[in-house]
Amino acid sequence: MHSNNMKNRGPNQVVEQSVLNLGKFSSVIKLSAFFPFKSAHGALENINAVSEGVVHADLKLFLETNLPSGGKKKAMLGVSDAKLGAVLQEELNLSIQTGGVVAEIIRGVRLHFHSLVKGLTAQAASKAQLGLGHSYSRAKVKFNVNRADNMIIQSIALLDQLDKDINTFSMRVREWYGYHFPELIKIVNDNSMYCKLAKLIGNRKELTEDMLEAIEEITMDSGKAQAILEASRSSMGMDISPIDLINIESFSSRVVSLTNYRQELQAYLQSKMSQVAPNLAALIGEVVGARLISHAGSLTNLAKYPASTVQILGAEKALFRALKTRGNTPKYGLIFHSTFIGRAAAKNKGRISRYLANKCTIASRIDCFSELPTSVFGDKLRDQVEERLAFYETGEAPRKNLDVMKEAVAQASEVAAEIKRKLEKKEKKKKKREKRKLEALSTAEGDDEEPKNSNGEAEENKDAIKKKKKKQAAEKEPEVKEDEEVLTNGVDEAMPAKKKKKRKIDAEEVEPE
Repeated sequence: MHSNNMKNRGPNQVVEQSVLNLGKFSSVIKLSAFFPFKSAHGALENINAVSEGVVHADLKLFLETNLPSGGKKKAMLGVSDAKLGAVLQEELNLSIQTGGVVAEIIRGVRLHFHSLVKGLTAQAASKAQLGLGHSYSRAKVKFNVNRADNMIIQSIALLDQLDKDINTFSMRVREWYGYHFPELIKIVNDNSMYCKLAKLIGNRKELTEDMLEAIEEITMDSGKAQAILEASRSSMGMDISPIDLINIESFSSRVVSLTNYRQELQAYLQSKMSQVAPNLAALIGEVVGARLISHAGSLTNLAKYPASTVQILGAEKALFRALKTRGNTPKYGLIFHSTFIGRAAAKNKGRISRYLANKCTIASRIDCFSELPTSVFGDKLRDQVEERLAFYETGEAPRKNLDVMKEAVAQASEVAAEIKRKLEKKEKKKKKREKRKLEALSTAEGDDEEPKNSNGEAEENKDAIKKKKKKQAAEKEPEVKEDEEVLTNGVDEAMPAKKKKKRKIDAEEVEPE
């Protein structure tokens, strides 16, 4: 597209007045060149390149072919995306405009595009846009690089929500069951254990020494189990009806099941962190590492952050309040929940948090950009933080970072080689299994074909036997006819000798009578 008639008035004003009217817009904007996509796959490749700020080969060829190269005035190219405009300016050495009138021109082109291009209808253009939009969205969802991070983000959010809910529900059980057995609250402090005991004991008046063993299994303490039994005998709690007791027990069982699910979810989170960010999990722990990833949005975003941002990640409110009031800025955010800052002295908390944030940044970058996930670097970084803590307390000099990283690289290469061997073995086993399956299928097909062949051969043999019998019968018929003719003519010589002997024997037998 190139623009005309913008000399007298401002370009923004001219375009804004003519966007909705096709006649006015076509007088301002004229179509210079149009290059349709050859296929849907090509269109998807181009839109992916535009979204990532990369100049596709088709776009480069189109611009080089159609942009005027000669003349006194250099052509100015309007681009809606500033990132793509900067890349085009760098690669093709063009004068680029991204703001101002460009957005209005592109809005008008989108609105009247089917009228500007010959042979294109509004319905066909909308269908093409819809199809490309669906393909682009599907590709973005399917090939999302943060899909493993999303599982971690959701699981850590659910874990925090479960902690709040279990705490609230457990307090409700304590208050509710405390009317009947108030002494149990002082004996048992753990919420999960209290809910299990409330479900087991039920009516305190029915508690006997037979249940002592079951109580010991829950409390893991014989003295505490005996104290519960003695307290139930001299309790000052009120009596409770059976229907109330049923409701308390059912609610307690729900809280216990939620507690069990929380443990399963934590195990799932640990396994996901060991796959996605093993070094960060080894350095700072699975839960704190997952909270950092969740707050950053993804592991890639966390890897892009500098150490100063990671240090105060999660303490944004305190930071902006300190900047506003010109007070002291926070020393740590989410990394405060790690064990290192709690173990450090008060005067060293800021120093160790800064050092820990630095190591977390290194670990997250290794996890983000390494091909084979290993926790070697995370363990070495954790050892460095431990040495730095000891240095702050005792003054013992820690090892140099260069020496530690050399050891880590050597170990990581060994571990990577081992992982590759295991993967190769698994692939070989898979191939062998597939071969066996194919051989089994081929033998099964051969067995199915053999009975068919044998049945066919048997039928052919039967047909051959029948044909032979017919031939033999046909050969015998003329011989029988010749014998009959001989007998009728009275020729005795043609009779066999055996028959003559039989007649003589018959005559001799008849004479004695």
